[in-house]
Amino acid sequence: MLDLTYEMPKPKTIAGAKHDWELVIGMEVHAQVSSNAKLFSGASTQFGAEPNSNVAFVDAAMPGMLPVINEYCVEQAVRTGLGLKADINLKSAFDRKNYFYPDLPQGYQISQLYQPIVGEGEVLVEMGDGTARMVRIERIHMEQDAGKSIHDMDPHMSFVDLNRTGVCLMEIVSRPDIRGPEEAAAYIAKLRQILRYLGTCDGNMQNGNLRADVNVSICLPGAYEKYQETQDFSHLGTRCEIKNMNSMRFIQQAIEVEARRQIAIVEGGGKVDQETRLYDPDKGETRSMRSKEEAHDYRYFPDPDLLPLEIEQAWVDDIAAKLPELPDDKKARFISVFGLTDYDASVLTAEVESAAYFEEVAKGRSGKLAANWVINELFGRLKKDDAEITASPVSPVQLGGIIDLIASDAISGKIAKDLFEIVYTEGGDPAQIVEDRGMKQVTDTGAIEAALDEIIAANPAQVEKAKVNPKLAGWFVGQVMKATGGKANPKAVNELVSKKLGS
Repeated sequence: MLDLTYEMPKPKTIAGAKHDWELVIGMEVHAQVSSNAKLFSGASTQFGAEPNSNVAFVDAAMPGMLPVINEYCVEQAVRTGLGLKADINLKSAFDRKNYFYPDLPQGYQISQLYQPIVGEGEVLVEMGDGTARMVRIERIHMEQDAGKSIHDMDPHMSFVDLNRTGVCLMEIVSRPDIRGPEEAAAYIAKLRQILRYLGTCDGNMQNGNLRADVNVSICLPGAYEKYQETQDFSHLGTRCEIKNMNSMRFIQQAIEVEARRQIAIVEGGGKVDQETRLYDPDKGETRSMRSKEEAHDYRYFPDPDLLPLEIEQAWVDDIAAKLPELPDDKKARFISVFGLTDYDASVLTAEVESAAYFEEVAKGRSGKLAANWVINELFGRLKKDDAEITASPVSPVQLGGIIDLIASDAISGKIAKDLFEIVYTEGGDPAQIVEDRGMKQVTDTGAIEAALDEIIAANPAQVEKAKVNPKLAGWFVGQVMKATGGKANPKAVNELVSKKLGS
């Protein structure tokens, strides 16, 4: 399944007092399924609703209430598996994970341990230096989310909001294939991108809709290769889990901090305890949360209220046939069809909305010119205003109209930038604005030549200097542009100046 022809980046090495150490990282990403209803109830999944307003009887664990599986959540999990080139298990089952959740009223979590819905898959992670690594996905299982405990509203009491209780999560479990903090962040970014393209998770990390548990361990150089050969985890160091990370920047910081903590312990003659830890970005440290349990500690057993889930291959095939074009395929097509550079294609396909915007602008036009305007002018202006592409005041039709005016020589590049600013701030049809405000480029060589002749006649000393030093001819170009209000065709001006001054 894996294409290992990609050049692999070197693992992150951290120097200790006695040895150089390598990092081994695995990630468990919890992605909230994009659905209107929860996994086992019809309650809304709307974010930001009044506390405890999106709670059905089954979410509150009222006596006699039984879970009923949401078929759309299953479909979203299958769609995700297909997008990650993973095996889809036609038969899966739900288990009870017995663990005290103060914000999960039933006192256990319904999850999938023994028979997850999705098996092994892969994610190609591209690094900034042009190398790539294939991160293997071990499994994806569905489970219900817990609620939210709130401890900072009263000095003596804690509050609970059960709105999130029962919302469907996909837990995407990677193999320990990630070798450094930057690669971990790149993996999360790529995974988020794929999920957003698929429409199975909105990837909003600020709202907690995508969060990661990061498993970090250290090993001496060469130990990871032995693990790869034998799949024997004893070659790797004891792992510690950093819980509930929802920031790519903090993920990188936490991995670095935790790795140095483990190195100090091991080189000091101590032993790293397998545990769950929390990262404190203010103090720049990880701190112990609880000892890390093994699967048997949770006393998993098949959920007696839910029958095994059996799906048909034809249904899976139908979902596969309707998958959207995924980021890697879209990027390759943008390079091939529109002649874009790898960098420009990466920028434009980073978000599904940006890719759709560009493609509409580029339709029937120069792909390179469209990319230049979308990336440099539009994205730059949106960044300045801290706005998203979905809130752009300039529509693809309007930006395409500006590009058409450039291509037809109706306006120059400089005028186009002025026009873009007008459209961005005031709106309107670009062609009509150019007409109404007299912004058309002067292409009449007779008018340009007349302006140039006046400037030459008025500046004989400058003419002699330009004939000796051709680089000074640019002064005449600038004067003509000034005399025509910046509307003269720059190409025509340069040609005439060169002809008149013999440069």
